[in-house]
Amino acid sequence: MTTDQPSPITVEPYGDSAVMVTIPHDDQAVRRAAIVVFRDRFLARRPPGVLDVVSGLESLLVEFDPLETSAQHVEYAARLLADSSAAEVLAPHRAVREFAIPVVFDDETGPDLSSVAEEIGLAPGEVVDAIAASVFTISLLGAAMAPMMDGLRVPRPVRRRAEPRTDVAPGAIMIAGTNAIIQPFPGPTGWRVVGRTPHTIVDITRPEPVSFGTGDVVRFVPVSPAEAKAWDGCFLLPAEVPA
Repeated sequence: MTTDQPSPITVEPYGDSAVMVTIPHDDQAVRRAAIVVFRDRFLARRPPGVLDVVSGLESLLVEFDPLETSAQHVEYAARLLADSSAAEVLAPHRAVREFAIPVVFDDETGPDLSSVAEEIGLAPGEVVDAIAASVFTISLLGAAMAPMMDGLRVPRPVRRRAEPRTDVAPGAIMIAGTNAIIQPFPGPTGWRVVGRTPHTIVDITRPEPVSFGTGDVVRFVPVSPAEAKAWDGCFLLPAEVPA
């Protein structure tokens, strides 16, 4: 069946047990926002046979059991959800929250700060100023519930490290491209480490273990190491630091 209206999503096979969903739109911001909305709809109405949903900044990988369903059935369900305009589906799940996160930016907490500054033609202090002036929006929660966010405003995208670090401390603030991410737990990364927040952002002992959700807005507020001690280990809540 043909239609004069463009499809709100593109669904393509990804091996024999997955499909990749993307948003066909010229505007990157629209693609990224729309895939978050679609993911929430899809998870709320997960079709039978779907095993996992893996979020990307502009895509959604839907893995399924080929003994229970097929790519065609998953695609059909995905398109129905994308086209759906039911009020209960379109209604936002929660209000967007704003976070002002204290961050120490120095050589110890940000071992890549100087190299980033050299790469993009700024002084280290100017890089910190640019990060602090940026308003970030959380696009997805990645591995270990790490918040990945858009919105870094620097002269050009930041390259990843040629050789990943093997062990980055929790709370590390990292940048790559025009994105930022916070490391919830110790672990490896190829992102550039530029600072660290004293806050805990994931605590599995809490009823709601993750500070953030997709769509939340983040600002990074530079603080001194002495000031950071006041928040050391505290679970991050909205509006922790005054604007």
